Amino acid sequence: MACTILLPTRSFPAPFTTCDHQEEQPDLATVAAHVHRSKYHLQRLFTEWVGVSPKTYLQYLTTERAKDALRAGRSTLAAAYESGLSGNSRLHDHFLKVAGCTPGEFGRRCAGATLRYAGFPTPFGPAVAVETTVGIAHLAFLSEREQVLTEVKRHFPDAELTSTAGPHTEQVMRYFQEQTPSRPIGLDLRGTPFQLQVWQALLSIPPGQAVSYGDLAQAVGRPSASRAVGTAVGKNPIAYLIPCHRVIRGDGATGGYRWGVERKVVMQDWEGVRASSAEATPAPPARSRSPRY
Repeated sequence: MACTILLPTRSFPAPFTTCDHQEEQPDLATVAAHVHRSKYHLQRLFTEWVGVSPKTYLQYLTTERAKDALRAGRSTLAAAYESGLSGNSRLHDHFLKVAGCTPGEFGRRCAGATLRYAGFPTPFGPAVAVETTVGIAHLAFLSEREQVLTEVKRHFPDAELTSTAGPHTEQVMRYFQEQTPSRPIGLDLRGTPFQLQVWQALLSIPPGQAVSYGDLAQAVGRPSASRAVGTAVGKNPIAYLIPCHRVIRGDGATGGYRWGVERKVVMQDWEGVRASSAEATPAPPARSRSPRY
């Protein structure tokens, strides 16, 4: 069955683990010398394995450090200094580039956010969905809701959680029941630009078809970054709706799956039967919009 996704055009990155010396803002030459590599070699290897350049990765680390400071009630100037930046202007530039919002907007977003979550049955086992006002932020095939909520809390540490199905979750429930959505399903994605690029590419894989990690790397313009693509696929926070189950190994083997290889095989067979059915109804084209916070 086809799935139409209403995907935000900008989103927020998932938290990174703060690295040593991040606050010193080391340049590429300094890092390369520390690991005894040339700048060119470090740039190439880092981009191949991580999916972004060392400079871009440092920008994410810096912004995440600043986010922690803002969550703790620090002023924007204090957050800039604590994250190794020279002042508000550079902090503002980092947030616009990495988070798609200003530091002030981020502070207001973190305060008083309400998340709804609910469990429901699917053809592939029990699932739990978490949603914001924008759309589905997390969907996992788990019987224990606490496992999902623990992960979501890392992204929304100050959010209030409500155990009720919101309109987006209700739409997902109807989607599994009716096999085709009556309107686009909203997603609230949070990841690095590279992860978002990979997840966008996953959305273009038709039901009943499969691509290799190498094919996906080609699709996002990173033919030598199959490992980084595989990592981004494994970080997909929204099961099934972002169809990472349609990615297989280059040798044709099923490959791994975050929610179980057997479930992945069932999904592929289930979709294959419906894709070959003459009664399959195509969904309307996807549209996109920006988050509303």
